[in-house]
Order: sequence, then C-alpha cells, then structure tokens
Amino acid sequence: MLDIGYSLSRRFPDPPQTDYRTADVRALRHDLFSGDVYLADTETDRELSTSWGWLPVLDFAWALCDTAELLDADSRGSRAPGPQHAEVDFTESAERMRFERRFGWVDITADWSARGEPPLTFGHAELRREARDFLHDLLADLTDMHEGLADNPAVWTLRARFPRV
Repeated sequence: MLDIGYSLSRRFPDPPQTDYRTADVRALRHDLFSGDVYLADTETDRELSTSWGWLPVLDFAWALCDTAELLDADSRGSRAPGPQHAEVDFTESAERMRFERRFGWVDITADWSARGEPPLTFGHAELRREARDFLHDLLADLTDMHEGLADNPAVWTLRARFPRV
C-alpha cells in the first residue's frame, strides 16, 4: 500500500508578510510551504524520501497529481503495454523522481536512491488516488494553518482540477 506524507521545514518558514489569499501560482508552487516529502510502500517497509528541508511541498503534491494523469495518457489505459515515462524534477537541484508505467503498474525511482535498489511499485489507480488524497489532505492542513489560503482562487482551481477519486 502506498503512503504519501510530508513535513514542513522550520528552517525555511514562509515570509511573515505573506497574504495567502492573493498569493499567485508561482508563490504557491515555489516560494511557500518548504519541507520534505516521502512515498512509502507500507507492505515492504521501503520509502523514497527527501531530507533537504527546502522542497516546495505543495508543488510536489501538484506535480505528483499531474504525473499520475500524464501516465494515464494512453487511451488503452491499463491494457497499454508501455512503457510510459514521466518525471518530477526538483528545480532547486538536479535530482529527479522517475515514474515508469507498464500495463497497470508504476515503478518509482529517484536519483538519490542507492544504486541497485529496486523501484517502489504500485498500481496506477492506487498512485492516482493516493496522490489526490495527499493533495487534498495537504491543502486541508495548509488552509488550517494559514489564514486566507482557503479563499485563494488558485487553491479553488487546484481542488477542482484534481478531485478526490
């Protein structure tokens, strides 16, 4: 089973003068909510996680939802032999998380993983569902912590674009 989680950084707090209600998409994706994320396979007790402290967590959740949709671009869906490839790159570094879909399965690797370590493997439907759940849970946490964020039109659009499945 896939578990996706995060922690916000105390080293890189958001600027105190931030007006979350009017923050633009660039600020929401790249300048706010720094921290770390992980993707874990709870059955094998393995995970891919960052430990940098500066990763834009909302941007990661957004990109993960985009990636799950990109991997589903073939009209044959789970019958498509693939492979279909996608990446999430971390613009603040040269590191990337790679996704490869064959039939209904997605292998996930990261540049910072130990050489020879097998990928995390999940069903595409599970990845899509968990990515969207992660995004909505993260937004719920962030809107509880930051006054005005729930009223931001970009957040409304994001929630509408990736509803829970």
